Amino acid sequence: METIEFHSVLPQVFAGRGDIVSDVWRKDVSFDKGRLYLVEAESGKGKSTFCSYIMGYRHDYSGDVLMDGKNVRDIGIKEWTGIRRNNISYLFQELRLFPELTAFENVEIKNRLTGFKTRSDIERWFDMLGIADKMNTRVGQMSFGQQQRVAMMRALVQPFDFILADEPVSHLDEGNSAIMGDIMMTEARAQGAGVIVTSIGKHMALDYEKVYRL
Repeated sequence: METIEFHSVLPQVFAGRGDIVSDVWRKDVSFDKGRLYLVEAESGKGKSTFCSYIMGYRHDYSGDVLMDGKNVRDIGIKEWTGIRRNNISYLFQELRLFPELTAFENVEIKNRLTGFKTRSDIERWFDMLGIADKMNTRVGQMSFGQQQRVAMMRALVQPFDFILADEPVSHLDEGNSAIMGDIMMTEARAQGAGVIVTSIGKHMALDYEKVYRL
């Protein structure tokens, strides 16, 4: 996948409003593989909605979202499964981890599907992120910041042309945020992937090539 495009997209909830000032809504915007983007938004401006449109979870909008020129409304369930497994990785804001599983099990459960990383790769990330001692701890017993690091690792155990990170460091200090950003960008560069980071305030300190305001 080389490009994700938004053409005159507007969430239905904003229909009829004349006060929408945005770099994305009602505009023509292209996200290209290999480039780094930041999408900033105030609360209620549609950041999570934006992510859901890219991932194909919602279609409650006017306009068109295209992937390599194909309208996402024309993508079937089976094709979406392949896209989410091989083309777009998504770090959810709400993480969506399994609290009853350990930190390692939450990462490994996805890696078993993809076979993308070795156990030593994953263990190295745990060590780099300062939570090697939490590998066998149930996620439900970890802090949200620790869980964010686990969710990032899970997002990286698959091939991808784009990675979408929705508020990935909201509960992390600058040191851990920087480490997580380095790990993500190392993986993205290795795959020549595009990176889209969203934020309503605190965000990874990266060299963004383009910043959009929702």
